[in-house]
Amino acid sequence: MTVPSISRRDRKKAATRQAIADAALRLFLERGYDQVSIRDIADAADVSTATVFKHFSGKEALVFDEDDDRESQLIAAVRQRRSDQSILDALRQHVLNTWPSIEAHPQAAEFTHLVNSTPVLRAYAERMWTRYTDSLSAAIADEYGVGHDDLACVALARFVLEIPVLARSRQDRRAAIEALFDILTHGWEPPSKPPAP
Repeated sequence: MTVPSISRRDRKKAATRQAIADAALRLFLERGYDQVSIRDIADAADVSTATVFKHFSGKEALVFDEDDDRESQLIAAVRQRRSDQSILDALRQHVLNTWPSIEAHPQAAEFTHLVNSTPVLRAYAERMWTRYTDSLSAAIADEYGVGHDDLACVALARFVLEIPVLARSRQDRRAAIEALFDILTHGWEPPSKPPAP
């Protein structure tokens, strides 16, 4: 089976979109989100404001330019997993394959600070995570033939999406991800007390 090649036009559109997103993030990190206008971003990317809006629905979407791709990949981890792979194992592999490289990005801390210190971006991120939860829980529910509002599926989706947040502050993030998925797989066990000195 051959994979269709991407047309020159589509490559140019993707490059323009990436140039706009890169310019926006650079300006947001330099000046702060509220001090940057769409016109500033268009000028920095050498495009018109109409071109910016052709690629992005609004200013917030420029910060989360990979949002749709990340959501699609998350759903694909469930729907396109191997037939012998459980949903939890597929999601574990997806998180291990994607999240550590995002956190290791040189601008990760600056990006997180930008989002956390800007109320409109925090609100956008919360809506995005709610949408991810809904999409992931629906994909899980579909796999089991239950309703999209099934509490077990919603709870699993929500917990999986919180794993990167819970692992972020740990020195060995990969081990933390594994430990959190182990809790989901095997159930919670009370921690053992360290031996007395």
